[in-house]
Amino acid sequence: MIIAVDGPAASGKGTIARALARHYELPHLDTGLLYRAVAATVLREELNPEKEADAVAATGFDDLLLADEWLRTDEVGKIASVVSAHPLVRAALLQRQKRFAHQPGGAILDGRDIGTVIAPDADAKLFVKATPTIRAQRRHAELRRNGIMASLDKVLADIRARDERDTKRADAPLVAAPDAAVLDTSFLSIEAAVQKAIQLVETQRAKKAAATAR
Repeated sequence: MIIAVDGPAASGKGTIARALARHYELPHLDTGLLYRAVAATVLREELNPEKEADAVAATGFDDLLLADEWLRTDEVGKIASVVSAHPLVRAALLQRQKRFAHQPGGAILDGRDIGTVIAPDADAKLFVKATPTIRAQRRHAELRRNGIMASLDKVLADIRARDERDTKRADAPLVAAPDAAVLDTSFLSIEAAVQKAIQLVETQRAKKAAATAR
């Protein structure tokens, strides 16, 4: 079983995907970490994230880098949003994600183009969203918990800028797959959002099973 979970930054898609992975006992990949690993490599090697050739040169990172907590910082996240807009970077990471999705037994992946590009054949697809203001408040609270001081206005501006880049890029833009179930987490607790996600996945699985049985 393959489950695709897409959505913008701070929508809750990662939390939901991890919970689904525990519930269905499937391996999980946060595909955003791949782009963050590219961004971290760009930063460490003092490359230019705006230059596609420099970003592509950073795609040969070791998988061990994915465990580095630095990847989850806002500093790396901003650069990840820049490098992920390069078509050749996305192409370089495509097969790695497809192999993970189609491993024996299946998998759960979260990102921005899982249901549309990486696993369009997924058994269940979720598009997780929340209002920009709610997402900014969540990210702001997360930064404060990590001891990082940033104004809410700046965080909101960063969220909107990232949305702009993700939805307007020419290659694999952030968009809900036509057959994805939309889950708005704006006013849901984590527990309620996870339960709703499980319900949506089960509904999609039942529909596929019924269609196959015809």
